Amino acid sequence: MTVPPPPWRRSPSPRRRAEKPVLSRDLVVKTALQMLAAEGFEAVSMRRIAQQLETGPASLYAHVANKEELDELMLDAVLGDVPVPEPDPENWTEQVKEQVRQQVRAMVAYPGIAKVAWNTPVPVTPNSLRQGEAMLAILRAGGLDLKQAVYAGDALSLYAKAYAYEASSWTFGDYDEAEVAERGRQMADYMRSLPAGAFPNLLQSGQFFTGETSKDRFEFALAMFVGGLQSLVRA
Repeated sequence: MTVPPPPWRRSPSPRRRAEKPVLSRDLVVKTALQMLAAEGFEAVSMRRIAQQLETGPASLYAHVANKEELDELMLDAVLGDVPVPEPDPENWTEQVKEQVRQQVRAMVAYPGIAKVAWNTPVPVTPNSLRQGEAMLAILRAGGLDLKQAVYAGDALSLYAKAYAYEASSWTFGDYDEAEVAERGRQMADYMRSLPAGAFPNLLQSGQFFTGETSKDRFEFALAMFVGGLQSLVRA
């Protein structure tokens, strides 16, 4: 026999569905980055993000103009994780190198972000401006004049984007390892078939282009670049 509850006891209310978060630019970008990290760059679209947020694509356009703007906003959010140091004239060379390292690490952490950076020649977003100003401030603290600092900052940015682009392609499987290995074998066979002594240095260089040497090559380029900047200051 079912006994009814006493009249002074309230019946439990039906469980209410959790309210959806208020749609905003930050929420759109956060959702896009989560999708990017989980599924890759090609999976991110305005339609997919709208589905994830249980809304229509048209509602996203009130916060983000188009996919191109979303890409730049994702890049900006990623760069926001890179800290900016106080320029130290006594340690400026290491600060320069560390800024480039951190920018590369941030871009490599998300598939496709380095491609966005490469395809955006002059990004003008809050964190990209913050990173650019930070690099110029460090270079100026080291003794470079504004023109030298601007040229150096531009070259370092290009190197960071190019390195991150290549590293991301390997990390996230943009290259088919079997195809690359076969192409490498064919190249080695071809080089060995050439007349003896034709390219003696190139024939020995292959040992330095492996996944194990990528960090060494990166650090070597940074050291050379910063060493050249030091010579400008001493001149």
